[in-house]
Order: sequence, then structure tokens, then C-alpha cells
Amino acid sequence: MQENLKKVEESGATIVAVSPERPEFLRKTAGNTGAAFTLLYDKDYQISKIFDLTFLPDEQTIDMLEDMLNVDLAGQHSDDSQRLPVPATYIIGKNSKVLWRHFDPDYRNRSGIEEIIQNLPR
Repeated sequence: MQENLKKVEESGATIVAVSPERPEFLRKTAGNTGAAFTLLYDKDYQISKIFDLTFLPDEQTIDMLEDMLNVDLAGQHSDDSQRLPVPATYIIGKNSKVLWRHFDPDYRNRSGIEEIIQNLPR
């Protein structure tokens, strides 16, 4: 992971992750994952709303998150709506334009680091 992060940084890019998890849970996530990049708190889903990324999971998904992963969306996130952001990856240029994106409503389909590196501007 560190090698890939170094490749991203060497390209001049910066990695920022955005999450509706409240700051104390973001710190816990960073500690558990060893995240060596910026984690931003998306209070009230402001950033997710701009990119039209929020959705309300069905009861089965909420139950699975609670039972299997011990995730309390209402308690750990910005509000008690239990919304989630669609996992999405954006490469934004210095001119503030989106150069590349990966967006899939199926949260299991995410962009990989190699795909991100291949799409970074040279």
C-alpha cells in the first residue's frame, strides 16, 4: 500500500477520503487501517450531496452492517438518517475539473489503486 501511495504522491496528486463518519470514528478508522492520507468529515453529507452520492440503504443492508460489522449508521454518522455515500473515486485537476471518476451504486465495485494510478495526469 505504501508503495502505491508513494506513486500517487510522486505524480503530484494528493489523496483525500471523504466520509460522513463523525471525527472520533474517522480517527478510529485511520488507526485501524493505517490510513496515511487525509480523512475529511462530511458533516451533514454536504460534499456527498454536491456529487449526488447519497442513498438510503434497504433494511437488509442496515441489518447486515449492524450485525456483521458492528456499524451503527445513526450513531456513527453525521445524522441519524442512516444514509450512505456511494463509494466513488474522483481525480480532480488543478483547474478544478473532474479528469476521471469511478462511480458504481454497487458498493462492492470500487476502483483499484492501479486503475487510479493509470488515470493520473502525467
